[in-house]
Amino acid sequence: QVQLVESGGGLVQAGGSLRLSCAASGRTFSTYPMGWFRQAPGKEREFVARISGSGGTTYYADSVKGRFTISRNNAKNTVYLQMNSLKPEDTAVYYCAADRHVTVHYMDPNEYDYWGQGTQVTVSS
Repeated sequence: QVQLVESGGGLVQAGGSLRLSCAASGRTFSTYPMGWFRQAPGKEREFVARISGSGGTTYYADSVKGRFTISRNNAKNTVYLQMNSLKPEDTAVYYCAADRHVTVHYMDPNEYDYWGQGTQVTVSS
């Protein structure tokens, strides 16, 4: 069982930056690919980024590519999402998720096995 706790959300002006953190419990953290998703009011949960267990492979949604960076520190059981050049359309609840398996369907939230409670990110114009 893995428990995930996100932090770092808040209110920021357009063009600003935030760094989200996701702290994980469990001794097998380094074996799990990790993802970040977000969900805006009235919209479906959407993929943002994913990182392999080793941290050597990353994937991004087109909407955040070049602005967001996912990383992880396995010694600290933590995954991060650095968000730069934020836009009002980035406003959402951001969730981290752990996947017990390697998959090609990494953009599908149903592929992930464990979820955090979410952290709100609000970008004002």
